[in-house]
Amino acid sequence: MSVLLMAVSLAATAAPPVTTTLAARIDAHIGAPRFAAADWGIAVVSLDDGSTLYSHRADRLLQPASTAKLFTAALALSTLGADYRLPTRLLASGTLANGRLDGPLILYGMGDPTLGTANTSADWADQLASQLAARGVHRVHGNVIADDSYFRGPLTGYGWEADDLQSAFAAPASALSVNENAVRVTVTPATHAGQPAQVTLDPADAGLTVANALATIPEGTPDDISLYRAPGSTTLHAFGSVAMGAAPRHYSLSLADPAALAGAQLLQALRQRHIRVDGKLQVRHWPEGDAGLAAGAGVVAEVLSPPLGEILHRGLKRSQNLYLQNLLLAVGASPLADAPASTGFVSSAQRALETLHHLLDRIGVPASASVLVEGSGLARRNLVTPNALVRLLVYLAAQPQAALLRESLPIAGVDGSLAWRMRGTAAQGNVHAKTGSMAYVQCLAGYVTTAAGEHLAFAIMLNNYVPTPGAPRASADVDAIAVMLANLANRG
Repeated sequence: MSVLLMAVSLAATAAPPVTTTLAARIDAHIGAPRFAAADWGIAVVSLDDGSTLYSHRADRLLQPASTAKLFTAALALSTLGADYRLPTRLLASGTLANGRLDGPLILYGMGDPTLGTANTSADWADQLASQLAARGVHRVHGNVIADDSYFRGPLTGYGWEADDLQSAFAAPASALSVNENAVRVTVTPATHAGQPAQVTLDPADAGLTVANALATIPEGTPDDISLYRAPGSTTLHAFGSVAMGAAPRHYSLSLADPAALAGAQLLQALRQRHIRVDGKLQVRHWPEGDAGLAAGAGVVAEVLSPPLGEILHRGLKRSQNLYLQNLLLAVGASPLADAPASTGFVSSAQRALETLHHLLDRIGVPASASVLVEGSGLARRNLVTPNALVRLLVYLAAQPQAALLRESLPIAGVDGSLAWRMRGTAAQGNVHAKTGSMAYVQCLAGYVTTAAGEHLAFAIMLNNYVPTPGAPRASADVDAIAVMLANLANRG
């Protein structure tokens, strides 16, 4: 074979030239045929000099999923501050004589989403009962009222889908939240086929009635377990079948009435502290709340949440919807909210979102670039542009709480919702970013340091994407771009 023929043969079998520019690499990735019907939006900006490294439809409104939590975080930090603690109070207006408190005892929630969680306030009810006992109270001659009316508006976020509402990730956002407003359901087969399976709740006093039609079927038969609670109902229907000898199955569902559970736990704590209650438990929700009753009462006991910065850390790492929605509503219920006075009804969510609009206007995000209706990202009515997300990230990076916010974001290959993603790449331990995912939506927005040492803010949004069989996961396609940024040695 001649030298010329050998050269032609080698050229025909060699790999195509590797694209060298960042833009060419990203364009090639998002231009793959499998994305023909999908929508990408990407913005990448240098935190060092403010220049744009890459942009693709960056002014297009897309569904952000849980990257919307970044807006709620910015709002809570700017309005309430990282050190703010949300109180939960016992209020009383009656007289106290000879250890007897005349009148109702009000358990008044103000939005702490951490009540009943480990390592913070698992014993919150006992703390309140102990403080009441320390005042010399050993009898309450009146009702105990569990009141969550501090948040003005429905317990579910605007635009949340009905199909999601029984799941723990869509737990109601209550001013009186406990156990993250979730109940653990365990299904255990009976010892003999034909017998009913066992359905247990933790906590047992979760306020749900179980309609159990689950049957135990012969060993080795596939399970068919269905759990259903209609929106607003307190009846949990369990039906289908579970195989004899199968391991217990565990599910996490939303509570129907978090305030009722909180009140029940307080009553139990009062009994354990030998405080007798003559009345009964009442639950008061918006719009039933009697503001005058609470306003005329004094604080007789109080527990405080962890600092807001710590709540954000937990909420962003885990993408915990309740935490961020409660923080949004806490801003809206606060007198610190920067919203115009109104003579008509304005919900806590509306006041918070008005305050957010003012914040975004100050930092240069136009109203047309963000349409947010709640604080968790669950609603498909939320729309933002990649440029709006990046502008927010640039703003947050310049604030006194920048380090707190950055460390609260999931870290690639290390923790939170990114713990198992981008491992073994230059992004591991480097990318700090908020994830966002729901059906047909995959997003990632945060910070990365390139191989050249340049600090970047980025937003990568993929909408309307249905992976074909055998295609990479949508999260892997989004991660691939973050890895490109982490590997960037130069801008050429």
